[in-house]
Amino acid sequence: MTLLATGVDLCDMRRIERVMERFGPRFVDRVFTPGERRYANARSGQARIGTYAKRWAAKEACAKALGTGFAQGVTHSQIEVENLASGAPQLRLTGQAAQVLQGMTPAGCVAQVLLSLTDEVPYAFAQVFISARPG
Repeated sequence: MTLLATGVDLCDMRRIERVMERFGPRFVDRVFTPGERRYANARSGQARIGTYAKRWAAKEACAKALGTGFAQGVTHSQIEVENLASGAPQLRLTGQAAQVLQGMTPAGCVAQVLLSLTDEVPYAFAQVFISARPG
């Protein structure tokens, strides 16, 4: 396995909470996928804000690992945090984000995107590793 890129992001939950209060559904609908909204909205209070903040941090960390940031056609909604039945988070990339990932993956290899999330009020942290293994 070959490490291709890493990205990290630290997010202040209070910032996400203020943006959500100010812009409401406009912000949430633009940034988060329907699945992410369902997952976060199943929680209440600080847990809900923390869930959104961790997903924001994951999107930022992934965009950094891709080397594009949120430019070159890569948008927040193309990077989705899903949870396995075990609860472990994973990333699903679509659109231009998936194309960038494919472009950075060496021929004959398969990309693997690993995600780690944590939070400690008032911060949420995400780390993304992109690696390639022979396919």
